[in-house]
Amino acid sequence: MFHLSTEHSMDAAHFLSGYDGKCGNIHGHRWRVIVTIQGEQLESCGNERGMIVDFSTLKEDVKEMVDYFDHTLIVEENTLKEKTLEALTEEGFCIREVDFRPTAESFSKYFYQILKSKNYEVIEVKVYETPNNCASYSE
Repeated sequence: MFHLSTEHSMDAAHFLSGYDGKCGNIHGHRWRVIVTIQGEQLESCGNERGMIVDFSTLKEDVKEMVDYFDHTLIVEENTLKEKTLEALTEEGFCIREVDFRPTAESFSKYFYQILKSKNYEVIEVKVYETPNNCASYSE
């Protein structure tokens, strides 16, 4: 079995609605996303001969999904008042609403599912919120 890994990062703010502690306030992270895929066989011909997939293709797919959240405020749906969202949007802030609590655990599953839907054989997605703390998801 062959494995490929690639990494991309984003700077984004979030808060955990209903959390009793510091993370209930808006704060930011330098999130690191590390993706590992696998394949049993290498391509036998063409430009990708000897590869599971071209690294540039995998890197671009990971970059695209991570960059969507770069320099944004990530908000769980229905956790801010509509007026608050309107005011932030009017001020020009980029808000990304998600249908899950924006934790490292939830993001690792979210990114895993996106890559799986693109037909990657994903082994694991790790999401670091800090240099020393990460969550991972695999099936």
